[in-house]
Amino acid sequence: MRITKFTHSCVRLVGDGVLVVDPGEFSERSALDGADAVLITHEHSDHLDVAALTEAVSRRPGLRVFAHAGVLPKLAAFGDIASAVGPGESFEAAGFAVRTYGGQHALIHPDIPRVANLAYLVGDDGTNVYHPGDSFTVPEDTVVDTLFVPLNAPWMKLMESIDFVRAVKPGRAFALHDALLNPTGAKVSDGHLARLGGTSYAHVAPETTI
Repeated sequence: MRITKFTHSCVRLVGDGVLVVDPGEFSERSALDGADAVLITHEHSDHLDVAALTEAVSRRPGLRVFAHAGVLPKLAAFGDIASAVGPGESFEAAGFAVRTYGGQHALIHPDIPRVANLAYLVGDDGTNVYHPGDSFTVPEDTVVDTLFVPLNAPWMKLMESIDFVRAVKPGRAFALHDALLNPTGAKVSDGHLARLGGTSYAHVAPETTI
């Protein structure tokens, strides 16, 4: 498995096929080049760029999109290409085994309605990648090899990211949801995560292949 981290929350996985998670409006459209399937954690535009996805489908009509049923109204134009998945499901996408966790976006504020959010575990036990979307959902009874941990968002504080890494106990962790921080702020947050997370942690530049 080759993992490429794109800007913000977009991750591209290459194995027998090409799987892209959360190609949002902050991310490079090139992440979708040659994609066989796409996983969408939730409906917010920094995780779902409908225009970019439409362009990708026009180039690859066989591309499949998987998302929570609450996201499907935004994908209505894609017809049967888009499939609904829910928490606790297992399926295959682009040749990868995928399991879903969670179900709700983290709380931003009581006055802001919460939307559906799915976390995705891609790959087999011990050789896998976990993408939580906008949540700190811990995948119970699962050994996580590579964890992507949210670094900054209106719905979180850094202590939650640190405790999330500690709870998951991955083999290694990389920063996710990082486009809202300037380099100074990122350096501060990275230092705390590297020191307190309890595992190998790195914050890689966009389009870095791990």
